[in-house]
Amino acid sequence: MTRIVTQHLIVTQHFGNEQAKQLAVYEQLGGYAALRKAVSLTPQQIIEEVIASNLTGRGGAGFPAGKKWSFIPKDAETVYLVVNADEGEPGTFKDRWLMYWDPHRLIEGACIAAYAIRAHRFYIYIRGELVRELRVLEQAVAEAYERGYLGPSMAGSGWAMDAVVHRGAGAYICGEETSLLNSLEGKRGYPRLKPPYPALRGLFDQPTVVNNVETLMNVPTILERGGHWFADLGFPGDGGTRAVALSGHVKSPGIHEVPVGTNLRSIIFEQGGGMRESGKPLKAVIPGGSSMPILSAAEIDVPYAFQAMLKSEQIREVEQAPGIKFRWGAGGTLRSMPGSGAVTVIEEGTCMVALCARIMRFYAHESCGQCTPCREGSGWLAQVCTRLARGAGRRGDVDLLQRVAGQIGGNTICALGDAVTWPMLAFLTKFRGEFEAKEAGAAP
Repeated sequence: MTRIVTQHLIVTQHFGNEQAKQLAVYEQLGGYAALRKAVSLTPQQIIEEVIASNLTGRGGAGFPAGKKWSFIPKDAETVYLVVNADEGEPGTFKDRWLMYWDPHRLIEGACIAAYAIRAHRFYIYIRGELVRELRVLEQAVAEAYERGYLGPSMAGSGWAMDAVVHRGAGAYICGEETSLLNSLEGKRGYPRLKPPYPALRGLFDQPTVVNNVETLMNVPTILERGGHWFADLGFPGDGGTRAVALSGHVKSPGIHEVPVGTNLRSIIFEQGGGMRESGKPLKAVIPGGSSMPILSAAEIDVPYAFQAMLKSEQIREVEQAPGIKFRWGAGGTLRSMPGSGAVTVIEEGTCMVALCARIMRFYAHESCGQCTPCREGSGWLAQVCTRLARGAGRRGDVDLLQRVAGQIGGNTICALGDAVTWPMLAFLTKFRGEFEAKEAGAAP
Protein backbone atom coordinates (compact mmCIF):
# COMPACT_ATOMS: atom_id res chain seq x y z
CA MET A 1 0.00 0.00 0.00
CA THR A 2 1.37 3.40 -1.01
CA ARG A 3 0.86 6.45 1.17
CA ILE A 4 2.09 9.96 0.44
CA VAL A 5 3.14 11.96 3.51
CA THR A 6 1.25 15.21 4.02
CA GLN A 7 1.92 17.99 6.50
CA HIS A 8 -0.57 16.70 9.07
CA LEU A 9 -1.27 13.00 9.38
CA ILE A 10 -3.97 12.20 11.89
CA VAL A 11 -5.68 8.87 11.29
CA THR A 12 -2.80 7.34 9.27
CA GLN A 13 0.12 8.56 11.37
CA HIS A 14 0.86 5.05 12.67
CA PHE A 15 0.55 3.24 9.34
CA GLY A 16 3.45 0.84 8.90
CA ASN A 17 4.26 0.73 12.61
CA GLU A 18 3.34 -2.76 13.79
CA GLN A 19 4.33 -1.89 17.36
CA ALA A 20 1.78 0.96 17.57
CA LYS A 21 -1.00 -1.64 17.79
CA GLN A 22 0.30 -2.51 21.25
CA LEU A 23 -1.15 -0.40 24.05
CA ALA A 24 2.21 0.34 25.71
CA VAL A 25 3.67 1.69 22.48
CA TYR A 26 0.50 3.63 21.68
CA GLU A 27 0.80 5.31 25.09
CA GLN A 28 4.45 6.19 24.41
CA LEU A 29 3.29 7.86 21.19
CA GLY A 30 0.83 10.00 23.16
CA GLY A 31 -2.11 7.65 23.07
CA TYR A 32 -4.95 7.99 25.60
CA ALA A 33 -3.76 11.45 26.67
CA ALA A 34 -6.86 12.88 24.98
CA LEU A 35 -9.08 10.49 26.93
CA ARG A 36 -7.49 11.55 30.21
CA LYS A 37 -8.13 15.15 29.21
CA ALA A 38 -11.70 14.36 28.19
CA VAL A 39 -12.72 12.99 31.59
CA SER A 40 -11.61 16.29 33.17
CA LEU A 41 -14.12 18.13 30.99
CA THR A 42 -17.90 18.09 30.99
CA PRO A 43 -19.69 16.19 28.21
CA GLN A 44 -21.04 19.50 26.89
CA GLN A 45 -17.53 20.97 26.65
CA ILE A 46 -16.43 18.01 24.53
CA ILE A 47 -19.44 18.33 22.24
CA GLU A 48 -18.80 22.05 21.78
CA GLU A 49 -15.16 21.34 20.86
CA VAL A 50 -16.22 18.77 18.26
CA ILE A 51 -18.82 21.18 16.86
CA ALA A 52 -16.11 23.85 16.57
CA SER A 53 -13.90 21.39 14.69
CA ASN A 54 -16.38 21.05 11.80
CA LEU A 55 -15.80 17.30 11.86
CA THR A 56 -18.23 15.71 9.42
CA GLY A 57 -19.13 12.04 9.23
CA ARG A 58 -16.66 10.02 7.18
CA GLY A 59 -19.03 7.17 6.44
CA GLY A 60 -20.75 8.72 3.45
CA ALA A 61 -23.39 11.28 4.42
CA GLY A 62 -21.08 13.96 5.80
CA PHE A 63 -23.35 15.02 8.68
CA PRO A 64 -21.62 17.15 11.38
CA ALA A 65 -20.53 14.79 14.17
CA GLY A 66 -20.84 17.24 17.06
CA LYS A 67 -24.32 18.23 15.99
CA LYS A 68 -25.31 14.57 15.84
CA TRP A 69 -24.08 14.07 19.41
CA SER A 70 -26.03 17.12 20.59
CA PHE A 71 -29.33 15.51 19.54
CA ILE A 72 -29.18 13.03 22.43
CA PRO A 73 -31.78 14.07 25.04
CA LYS A 74 -30.11 15.52 28.11
CA ASP A 75 -32.40 13.57 30.45
CA ALA A 76 -31.81 10.17 28.83
CA GLU A 77 -30.94 7.52 31.41
CA THR A 78 -29.52 4.93 28.99
CA VAL A 79 -27.54 5.95 25.90
CA TYR A 80 -25.48 3.90 23.45
CA LEU A 81 -22.70 4.64 20.99
CA VAL A 82 -22.36 2.35 17.98
CA VAL A 83 -19.25 2.34 15.80
CA ASN A 84 -20.11 1.54 12.19
CA ALA A 85 -17.23 -0.60 10.96
CA ASP A 86 -19.38 -2.50 8.46
CA GLU A 87 -17.41 -1.23 5.48
CA GLY A 88 -19.03 -2.69 2.37
CA GLU A 89 -19.23 0.08 -0.26
CA PRO A 90 -17.44 -1.11 -3.42
CA GLY A 91 -14.16 0.77 -3.81
CA THR A 92 -14.00 1.62 -0.10
CA PHE A 93 -11.23 0.08 2.00
CA LYS A 94 -9.97 2.80 4.37
CA ASP A 95 -11.64 1.70 7.61
CA ARG A 96 -10.21 -1.80 7.56
CA TRP A 97 -6.68 -0.36 7.34
CA LEU A 98 -7.38 2.25 10.01
CA MET A 99 -8.57 -0.45 12.40
CA TYR A 100 -5.64 -2.70 11.56
CA TRP A 101 -2.87 -0.14 12.08
CA ASP A 102 -4.37 1.95 14.89
CA PRO A 103 -7.01 0.04 16.89
CA HIS A 104 -6.37 1.95 20.11
CA ARG A 105 -7.06 5.28 18.41
CA LEU A 106 -10.50 3.97 17.51
CA ILE A 107 -11.09 2.77 21.08
CA GLU A 108 -9.89 6.09 22.50
CA GLY A 109 -12.09 8.09 20.13
CA ALA A 110 -15.08 5.88 20.93
CA CYS A 111 -14.50 6.27 24.69
CA ILE A 112 -14.43 10.07 24.35
CA ALA A 113 -17.54 10.12 22.18
CA ALA A 114 -19.41 7.75 24.50
CA TYR A 115 -18.50 9.89 27.52
CA ALA A 116 -19.64 13.03 25.67
CA ILE A 117 -23.11 11.57 25.06
CA ARG A 118 -23.18 10.05 28.57
CA ALA A 119 -23.09 6.44 27.42
CA HIS A 120 -21.61 3.62 29.48
CA ARG A 121 -21.25 1.15 26.60
CA PHE A 122 -20.28 1.26 22.97
CA TYR A 123 -20.51 -1.39 20.29
CA ILE A 124 -18.12 -1.82 17.37
CA TYR A 125 -20.10 -3.46 14.56
CA ILE A 126 -17.45 -4.84 12.21
CA ARG A 127 -17.95 -6.36 8.79
CA GLY A 128 -17.92 -10.15 9.07
CA GLU A 129 -15.30 -10.65 6.37
CA LEU A 130 -12.71 -8.52 8.21
CA VAL A 131 -11.34 -11.39 10.28
CA ARG A 132 -7.81 -9.97 10.58
CA GLU A 133 -9.10 -6.61 11.78
CA LEU A 134 -11.51 -8.32 14.18
CA ARG A 135 -8.61 -10.09 15.89
CA VAL A 136 -6.60 -6.88 16.15
CA LEU A 137 -9.56 -5.02 17.66
CA GLU A 138 -10.38 -7.76 20.15
CA GLN A 139 -6.77 -7.78 21.33
CA ALA A 140 -6.78 -4.00 21.70
CA VAL A 141 -10.05 -4.06 23.65
CA ALA A 142 -8.61 -6.68 26.01
CA GLU A 143 -5.53 -4.50 26.58
CA ALA A 144 -7.69 -1.45 27.23
CA TYR A 145 -9.65 -3.34 29.89
CA GLU A 146 -6.46 -4.57 31.52
CA ARG A 147 -4.99 -1.05 31.62
CA GLY A 148 -8.19 0.53 33.00
CA TYR A 149 -9.23 2.57 29.98
CA LEU A 150 -12.27 0.33 29.81
CA GLY A 151 -14.09 -1.10 32.80
CA PRO A 152 -15.70 0.25 35.97
CA SER A 153 -13.59 3.43 36.10
CA MET A 154 -12.52 4.66 32.65
CA ALA A 155 -9.05 6.21 32.94
CA GLY A 156 -9.61 6.53 36.68
CA SER A 157 -12.58 8.85 36.25
CA GLY A 158 -15.17 6.75 38.04
CA TRP A 159 -17.18 6.60 34.78
CA ALA A 160 -17.94 3.01 33.79
CA MET A 161 -17.28 2.17 30.16
CA ASP A 162 -17.70 -1.14 28.36
CA ALA A 163 -16.94 -2.08 24.76
CA VAL A 164 -18.43 -4.89 22.70
CA VAL A 165 -17.02 -5.99 19.33
CA HIS A 166 -19.86 -7.47 17.27
CA ARG A 167 -19.20 -9.29 14.00
CA GLY A 168 -21.70 -8.71 11.20
CA ALA A 169 -22.87 -11.39 8.79
CA GLY A 170 -21.81 -9.83 5.50
CA ALA A 171 -24.90 -7.85 4.47
CA TYR A 172 -24.17 -4.53 2.76
CA ILE A 173 -27.51 -3.14 3.93
CA CYS A 174 -26.27 -3.33 7.54
CA GLY A 175 -23.97 -0.41 6.79
CA GLU A 176 -27.15 1.69 6.96
CA GLU A 177 -27.41 2.79 10.57
CA THR A 178 -30.90 1.53 11.41
CA SER A 179 -30.32 -1.82 9.66
CA LEU A 180 -27.16 -2.10 11.72
CA LEU A 181 -29.13 -1.46 14.92
CA ASN A 182 -31.68 -4.12 14.01
CA SER A 183 -28.85 -6.57 13.34
CA LEU A 184 -27.26 -5.77 16.71
CA GLU A 185 -30.58 -6.57 18.35
CA GLY A 186 -30.67 -9.96 16.64
CA LYS A 187 -33.31 -8.99 14.11
CA ARG A 188 -33.34 -9.11 10.32
CA GLY A 189 -31.20 -6.29 8.92
CA TYR A 190 -34.07 -4.19 7.60
CA PRO A 191 -33.86 -0.38 7.63
CA ARG A 192 -36.28 1.40 9.96
CA LEU A 193 -38.63 4.19 9.08
CA LYS A 194 -37.42 7.59 10.30
CA PRO A 195 -38.54 9.43 12.33
CA PRO A 196 -38.00 8.48 15.09
CA TYR A 197 -34.27 8.88 14.55
CA PRO A 198 -31.68 6.83 16.47
CA ALA A 199 -30.84 9.85 18.65
CA LEU A 200 -34.29 9.42 20.21
CA ARG A 201 -35.04 5.71 19.67
CA GLY A 202 -32.07 3.67 18.57
CA LEU A 203 -30.46 0.51 19.93
CA PHE A 204 -32.87 -1.35 22.24
CA ASP A 205 -35.21 1.66 21.89
CA GLN A 206 -32.72 3.90 23.69
CA PRO A 207 -31.07 7.12 22.39
CA THR A 208 -28.12 6.11 20.21
CA VAL A 209 -25.37 7.73 18.16
CA VAL A 210 -23.93 5.82 15.20
CA ASN A 211 -20.53 7.04 13.96
CA ASN A 212 -18.10 5.79 11.32
CA VAL A 213 -14.63 4.45 12.23
CA GLU A 214 -12.66 7.31 10.67
CA THR A 215 -14.96 9.90 12.22
CA LEU A 216 -14.21 8.70 15.74
CA MET A 217 -10.49 8.30 15.09
CA ASN A 218 -10.27 12.06 14.55
CA VAL A 219 -11.73 12.82 18.00
CA PRO A 220 -8.54 12.35 20.10
CA THR A 221 -6.68 14.85 17.93
CA ILE A 222 -9.53 17.35 18.22
CA LEU A 223 -9.31 17.14 22.01
CA GLU A 224 -5.51 17.43 21.92
CA ARG A 225 -5.10 20.25 19.40
CA GLY A 226 -8.44 22.01 19.70
CA GLY A 227 -11.50 22.25 17.49
CA HIS A 228 -10.44 25.44 15.75
CA TRP A 229 -7.05 23.98 14.82
CA PHE A 230 -8.78 20.98 13.27
CA ALA A 231 -11.29 23.18 11.44
CA ASP A 232 -8.53 25.36 9.97
CA LEU A 233 -6.77 22.27 8.66
CA GLY A 234 -9.63 21.50 6.31
CA PHE A 235 -12.24 23.33 4.24
CA PRO A 236 -14.88 25.86 5.38
CA GLY A 237 -17.58 23.86 7.14
CA ASP A 238 -15.68 20.59 6.73
CA GLY A 239 -12.62 20.34 8.97
CA GLY A 240 -9.58 18.12 9.22
CA THR A 241 -8.23 15.54 6.82
CA ARG A 242 -9.68 12.61 4.92
CA ALA A 243 -8.28 9.15 4.41
CA VAL A 244 -8.90 8.69 0.69
CA ALA A 245 -9.08 5.13 -0.62
CA LEU A 246 -7.61 5.55 -4.10
CA SER A 247 -7.97 2.67 -6.56
CA GLY A 248 -8.40 1.86 -10.23
CA HIS A 249 -6.15 2.81 -13.13
CA VAL A 250 -3.68 4.86 -11.10
CA LYS A 251 0.02 4.41 -10.37
CA SER A 252 -0.12 4.61 -6.58
CA PRO A 253 -3.35 3.14 -5.22
CA GLY A 254 -3.85 2.93 -1.48
CA ILE A 255 -4.76 5.17 1.45
CA HIS A 256 -3.77 8.82 1.03
CA GLU A 257 -4.55 11.19 3.89
CA VAL A 258 -5.12 14.72 2.58
CA PRO A 259 -6.64 17.91 4.00
CA VAL A 260 -10.37 18.15 3.33
CA GLY A 261 -10.86 20.38 0.30
CA THR A 262 -7.78 19.13 -1.57
CA ASN A 263 -8.45 19.33 -5.30
CA LEU A 264 -9.66 16.01 -6.69
CA ARG A 265 -7.27 16.34 -9.63
CA SER A 266 -4.41 16.73 -7.16
CA ILE A 267 -5.45 13.58 -5.31
CA ILE A 268 -5.27 11.60 -8.55
CA PHE A 269 -2.21 13.12 -10.21
CA GLU A 270 -0.08 14.11 -7.23
CA GLN A 271 -0.94 11.79 -4.35
CA GLY A 272 -1.84 8.98 -6.76
CA GLY A 273 1.00 9.60 -9.20
CA GLY A 274 -1.30 9.91 -12.20
CA MET A 275 -2.50 7.28 -14.63
CA ARG A 276 -0.93 3.84 -14.70
CA GLU A 277 1.74 2.78 -17.18
CA SER A 278 -0.74 1.86 -19.91
CA GLY A 279 -0.44 5.44 -21.14
CA LYS A 280 -4.18 5.83 -21.52
CA PRO A 281 -5.65 9.18 -20.43
CA LEU A 282 -8.23 9.68 -17.69
CA LYS A 283 -11.81 9.02 -18.74
CA ALA A 284 -13.83 9.26 -15.54
CA VAL A 285 -13.71 9.16 -11.74
CA ILE A 286 -16.12 7.72 -9.18
CA PRO A 287 -15.40 10.15 -6.32
CA GLY A 288 -16.88 8.53 -3.22
CA GLY A 289 -17.71 4.84 -3.51
CA SER A 290 -19.89 3.14 -6.11
CA SER A 291 -23.08 4.88 -4.94
CA MET A 292 -21.80 8.35 -5.85
CA PRO A 293 -22.53 9.84 -9.30
CA ILE A 294 -19.60 9.40 -11.66
CA LEU A 295 -17.62 12.41 -12.91
CA SER A 296 -16.14 12.84 -16.37
CA ALA A 297 -12.47 13.78 -16.78
CA ALA A 298 -13.53 17.40 -17.34
CA GLU A 299 -15.24 17.61 -13.95
CA ILE A 300 -12.43 16.80 -11.51
CA ASP A 301 -11.16 20.31 -10.76
CA VAL A 302 -13.22 20.48 -7.59
CA PRO A 303 -12.40 20.59 -3.85
CA TYR A 304 -12.79 17.20 -2.22
CA ALA A 305 -15.37 18.38 0.34
CA PHE A 306 -19.09 17.74 0.69
CA GLN A 307 -20.67 21.14 0.14
CA ALA A 308 -18.02 22.18 -2.38
CA MET A 309 -18.78 19.24 -4.64
CA LEU A 310 -22.54 19.59 -4.24
CA LYS A 311 -22.46 23.24 -5.24
CA SER A 312 -19.69 23.11 -7.82
CA GLU A 313 -20.53 24.61 -11.19
CA GLN A 314 -17.77 22.40 -12.58
CA ILE A 315 -20.00 19.32 -12.27
CA ARG A 316 -22.87 18.90 -14.70
CA GLU A 317 -26.36 18.28 -13.42
CA VAL A 318 -28.08 15.05 -14.34
CA GLU A 319 -30.90 15.62 -16.79
CA GLN A 320 -34.14 13.95 -15.83
CA ALA A 321 -36.62 12.29 -18.14
CA PRO A 322 -39.90 14.22 -18.51
CA GLY A 323 -42.14 13.89 -15.49
CA ILE A 324 -39.47 12.35 -13.26
CA LYS A 325 -38.61 14.14 -10.06
CA PHE A 326 -35.46 13.32 -8.17
CA ARG A 327 -34.60 14.47 -4.67
CA TRP A 328 -30.99 15.58 -4.42
CA GLY A 329 -29.48 18.73 -3.03
CA ALA A 330 -30.66 22.27 -3.58
CA GLY A 331 -33.00 22.69 -6.52
CA GLY A 332 -33.38 18.96 -7.09
CA THR A 333 -30.10 18.62 -8.98
CA LEU A 334 -27.88 15.57 -8.98
CA ARG A 335 -24.18 16.34 -8.61
CA SER A 336 -21.80 14.21 -6.52
CA MET A 337 -20.08 13.94 -3.13
CA PRO A 338 -16.93 12.52 -1.54
CA GLY A 339 -19.17 9.91 0.08
CA SER A 340 -17.16 7.20 1.80
CA GLY A 341 -13.84 8.65 0.65
CA ALA A 342 -13.27 6.09 -2.11
CA VAL A 343 -11.88 7.49 -5.38
CA THR A 344 -11.94 5.06 -8.32
CA VAL A 345 -9.94 6.18 -11.36
CA ILE A 346 -11.06 4.98 -14.81
CA GLU A 347 -8.97 5.18 -17.98
CA GLU A 348 -9.96 5.64 -21.62
CA GLY A 349 -10.96 2.40 -23.27
CA THR A 350 -13.08 1.24 -20.35
CA CYS A 351 -16.59 0.18 -21.35
CA MET A 352 -18.85 2.35 -19.22
CA VAL A 353 -21.90 0.20 -19.90
CA ALA A 354 -20.13 -2.87 -18.53
CA LEU A 355 -18.87 -0.92 -15.52
CA CYS A 356 -22.35 0.40 -14.80
CA ALA A 357 -23.83 -3.08 -15.17
CA ARG A 358 -21.41 -4.43 -12.58
CA ILE A 359 -22.46 -1.72 -10.12
CA MET A 360 -26.15 -2.37 -10.78
CA ARG A 361 -25.72 -6.10 -10.17
CA PHE A 362 -24.11 -5.36 -6.82
CA TYR A 363 -27.03 -3.23 -5.62
CA ALA A 364 -29.62 -5.67 -6.96
CA HIS A 365 -27.90 -8.42 -5.00
CA GLU A 366 -27.62 -6.35 -1.81
CA SER A 367 -31.12 -4.87 -1.76
CA CYS A 368 -32.83 -6.18 1.38
CA GLY A 369 -36.15 -6.42 -0.49
CA GLN A 370 -38.20 -4.48 2.03
CA CYS A 371 -39.17 -1.67 -0.39
CA THR A 372 -40.75 -2.55 -3.73
CA PRO A 373 -39.15 0.29 -5.76
CA CYS A 374 -35.67 -0.80 -4.69
CA ARG A 375 -36.28 -4.55 -4.75
CA GLU A 376 -37.86 -4.59 -8.22
CA GLY A 377 -36.17 -1.52 -9.67
CA SER A 378 -32.61 -2.54 -8.85
CA GLY A 379 -33.25 -5.93 -10.41
CA TRP A 380 -34.59 -4.33 -13.58
CA LEU A 381 -31.62 -1.97 -13.82
CA ALA A 382 -29.17 -4.84 -13.39
CA GLN A 383 -30.95 -7.00 -15.96
CA VAL A 384 -31.36 -4.33 -18.64
CA CYS A 385 -27.90 -2.82 -18.17
CA THR A 386 -26.27 -6.25 -18.26
CA ARG A 387 -27.97 -7.28 -21.49
CA LEU A 388 -26.90 -4.00 -23.08
CA ALA A 389 -23.30 -4.59 -21.97
CA ARG A 390 -23.36 -8.09 -23.45
CA GLY A 391 -24.68 -6.90 -26.81
CA ALA A 392 -28.14 -8.34 -26.34
CA GLY A 393 -30.00 -5.10 -25.72
CA ARG A 394 -33.38 -4.09 -27.10
CA ARG A 395 -34.62 -0.91 -28.66
CA GLY A 396 -35.78 1.46 -25.96
CA ASP A 397 -33.50 0.00 -23.26
CA VAL A 398 -31.70 3.30 -22.60
CA ASP A 399 -34.95 5.18 -22.02
CA LEU A 400 -36.18 2.28 -19.91
CA LEU A 401 -33.11 2.52 -17.67
CA GLN A 402 -33.71 6.22 -17.14
CA ARG A 403 -37.41 5.79 -16.37
CA VAL A 404 -36.84 2.95 -13.90
CA ALA A 405 -33.98 4.74 -12.14
CA GLY A 406 -36.00 7.91 -11.82
CA GLN A 407 -38.77 6.08 -10.00
CA ILE A 408 -36.55 4.53 -7.30
CA GLY A 409 -34.68 7.46 -5.75
CA GLY A 410 -36.51 9.16 -2.90
CA ASN A 411 -39.16 6.43 -2.73
CA THR A 412 -37.53 3.97 -0.34
CA ILE A 413 -37.07 3.69 3.43
CA CYS A 414 -33.28 3.91 3.30
CA ALA A 415 -30.69 5.33 0.92
CA LEU A 416 -29.94 2.11 -0.95
CA GLY A 417 -32.62 3.08 -3.45
CA ASP A 418 -30.76 6.34 -3.99
CA ALA A 419 -27.45 4.47 -4.13
CA VAL A 420 -28.62 2.55 -7.19
CA THR A 421 -30.32 5.57 -8.76
CA TRP A 422 -27.50 8.12 -8.51
CA PRO A 423 -24.84 6.16 -10.43
CA MET A 424 -27.33 4.92 -13.04
CA LEU A 425 -28.57 8.42 -13.89
CA ALA A 426 -25.05 9.83 -13.84
CA PHE A 427 -23.72 7.15 -16.21
CA LEU A 428 -26.62 7.83 -18.58
CA THR A 429 -25.95 11.57 -18.54
CA LYS A 430 -22.16 11.58 -18.77
CA PHE A 431 -21.76 8.59 -21.13
CA ARG A 432 -25.13 8.25 -22.81
CA GLY A 433 -23.50 7.82 -26.21
CA GLU A 434 -21.97 4.51 -25.18
CA PHE A 435 -25.33 3.20 -24.00
CA GLU A 436 -27.03 4.31 -27.21
CA ALA A 437 -24.28 2.70 -29.29
CA LYS A 438 -24.94 -0.60 -27.52
CA GLU A 439 -28.63 -0.21 -28.25
CA ALA A 440 -28.18 0.80 -31.90
CA GLY A 441 -27.68 -2.74 -33.15
CA ALA A 442 -30.42 -4.20 -31.00
CA ALA A 443 -33.42 -6.01 -32.38
CA PRO A 444 -36.66 -3.98 -32.62
